[in-house]
Amino acid sequence: MITDPQPALPWTPPNTKDVEALPVGNWWDAVRAPASIGERALEALGGATGAVIADYAQMYWLIMAGSAQYWRRLPHVQALSADPTSYIGVPPVSRTTGPILHWRVPLGPDRYLTNSSLLRGALAQAVAAEFGPDREAGR
Repeated sequence: MITDPQPALPWTPPNTKDVEALPVGNWWDAVRAPASIGERALEALGGATGAVIADYAQMYWLIMAGSAQYWRRLPHVQALSADPTSYIGVPPVSRTTGPILHWRVPLGPDRYLTNSSLLRGALAQAVAAEFGPDREAGR
């Protein structure tokens, strides 16, 4: 008997050709950043990133549900949670090229959530590189 060594995802991403608007907070929270900042953060995270959704000029990371409420503010970056209710468009797992909504870093059992602390550090570094060190601190 052959078994799949990868654990199943706790939710089912769209398996159609259409994007689905899914509520943030049920399975994950999300962090949104402009693509210019997001690309810098991806480079800093390297293999530590989880799945990332991209749509033209925005990128979204999935983080553990409930962790956005503890997110310290960063300029140009927004943590999305169930309070207030937020939705993000989630593309089918097969859509891995853009510029329309797609998986910039593909989703899979071995690549799902990004560690919130690591992500914040990478985004803070990206904001500072993009806008200067005073902007990272929110000054």
